[in-house]
Amino acid sequence: MIAEADVWNHFVRLLPDAEGREVQVRWDIGEQEAGLDLLVCGLLEHQVAISETTRVEISVIAESWGVRRDIASRLLACQGDGLPSPVEIVEHPTTTPLPYPDLADLLVIPWIRHTSGRLLARAHVEEPWGDLSLIPAHYAVLASEQGPTLRLLESFSAREALEALHATHL
Repeated sequence: MIAEADVWNHFVRLLPDAEGREVQVRWDIGEQEAGLDLLVCGLLEHQVAISETTRVEISVIAESWGVRRDIASRLLACQGDGLPSPVEIVEHPTTTPLPYPDLADLLVIPWIRHTSGRLLARAHVEEPWGDLSLIPAHYAVLASEQGPTLRLLESFSAREALEALHATHL
């Protein structure tokens, strides 16, 4: 398992020194949400080309800290490096109910696609007023967009879910 601090250090090195230090300070004082916002703003401002893998890692860390929705459109606007990557963010996800008895009450949003065809999705509860729950009930690694579910993970396991997506044996 890759430590979040190692991933964060990778993010800091993407930016010019002054901006990178500001992002690192946010991490050090426990303001990860503000640090992620500064990171994405810095990537856009300096037109830093990032790999799709890095874009996915930022999205997963942002999900863990509850700010993925806040930075999603700006993260997708960041310049890519154009190189092949084993993973990519699904830019225009659809919301579909999973056809499995244990997940029948959840709406699934495709999130990250792997070159193998596997998909990491967020499974949400539909609130009585029609919105999706802010926090997913589960993360699901699917064999494809049509399923089946290969692995189901708890709502607090975004990083573990990404590692499961990369795993060759589930």
